[in-house]
Amino acid sequence: MRAAIISERNAPPQVREFNEPQAQDGAVLIDVDTAGLGGWDVRGAYRLGVEYPCVIRGEGVGRAPDGRRVYFGERSVLPYGAWAERTLVPQAEVWNVPDDVDDKTAISMGIAATGAIVPLEKAAIQKGEKVLVLGATGTLGQIALQLARGMGAGKVVGAARSQAALGSLKSRGIADEVVTLGGSDDVEALKDAGDGGFDVVLDLVCGQPLLTSLKATNWGARIITIGTGAGRQLNLDIADLLFRNLSCIGTGQRPPADREQIWLRLLKIAREQQIHVDYLDFTLDQAAEAWAAQVNGPHAKITATIRR
Repeated sequence: MRAAIISERNAPPQVREFNEPQAQDGAVLIDVDTAGLGGWDVRGAYRLGVEYPCVIRGEGVGRAPDGRRVYFGERSVLPYGAWAERTLVPQAEVWNVPDDVDDKTAISMGIAATGAIVPLEKAAIQKGEKVLVLGATGTLGQIALQLARGMGAGKVVGAARSQAALGSLKSRGIADEVVTLGGSDDVEALKDAGDGGFDVVLDLVCGQPLLTSLKATNWGARIITIGTGAGRQLNLDIADLLFRNLSCIGTGQRPPADREQIWLRLLKIAREQQIHVDYLDFTLDQAAEAWAAQVNGPHAKITATIRR
């Protein structure tokens, strides 16, 4: 079969022939139609313990042997993955896709949307509260802004470093206000956008943006951090956390059945609230280009058509 293969650490993927997966007890062989790519697929491909050659992991939608159209997450049986004509996935990670849901929605409401809804529900947004999303221009951030509004937020603000991508969020009404980080006074810029301070911060990047945002929150604010793209180390002044709550959570560390129910709920929300996600579409043959786009920060969900 044809697949996007990583042959060694730090090597970009190349499309070539690869051994077909064989049926195993407790796993499902899937003919892949559409694959997704995210930040963890790139970072995780080079982590310690990975054996090469291997297929790009990713999530995707395809057909099971019995004809069911199914979604599967980034948990293919190694060395297989979504960026191949066929993959092998543990049975508990294979979920039926409703007939009225397209492939790209099924994918974007999987890992990315779960990463948005779990922390936002933990924050327990109250009607009219002001919500800040740090790292707002990626897929998770785009979804989070829209979910927060649906949960009753009175004002949703997106912050990131790409002025152009932020401008697009505001012009389309996804964010009420935006803040381009890296200016002369990010704290004041955030306070201005939040009318003095935020009640909830969804932090997707950690590092300095998180420290900056703490100074732009109200007493009683809830800060939920789930990502580390801007750094893991914090030189925190504990005074900035007085009368505020900071939680760090992993959104994907739940049993498969729980994640499936969250996903099904998100599919319904996406339809009812008309959640919008930007996409960059590729083919399997363009795996190297898709990989490079993800490395550079695409401000969109990358998907690829796998089956010819």
